[in-house]
Amino acid sequence: MRALIDTCVIVDALQSREPFKKDAEAVFLCSANKSFDAYITAKSVTDIYYLTHKITHSDSDTRKILTNLFVLFEPLDTNGLDCRKAVSSEIPDYEDAVMVETAIRSEMDCIVTRNVRDYSKSTVPVYQLPEFLSMICFSKEE
Repeated sequence: MRALIDTCVIVDALQSREPFKKDAEAVFLCSANKSFDAYITAKSVTDIYYLTHKITHSDSDTRKILTNLFVLFEPLDTNGLDCRKAVSSEIPDYEDAVMVETAIRSEMDCIVTRNVRDYSKSTVPVYQLPEFLSMICFSKEE
């Protein structure tokens, strides 16, 4: 399965945000175990850099984190057409609409997020972390 991982999931794991940390870290583990093909958008990468740099206060350390992230998550280009289509999307949040358009163009099987409600009008299937993890990686009881 080809899954586009929302920015919030990556940041939850990197910043150990509770109560989301455990499931977000499980997505990293499942990606490392090749349970699915994991992707993030290029736009997410810049957001992740910005939010991580605010914590590390080090360009070098933040770039190392991104380098490690790229081992687990393949960056997808977001192009101008994705942005243009998102403007007329029925998805109210523009950033989420751009992610959906990128997912459609890149033939993703799904988007994984903790904000499913934000993607209610997505034509790409959207899963919350617990559902995705039980479906792809392992049972939540493990």
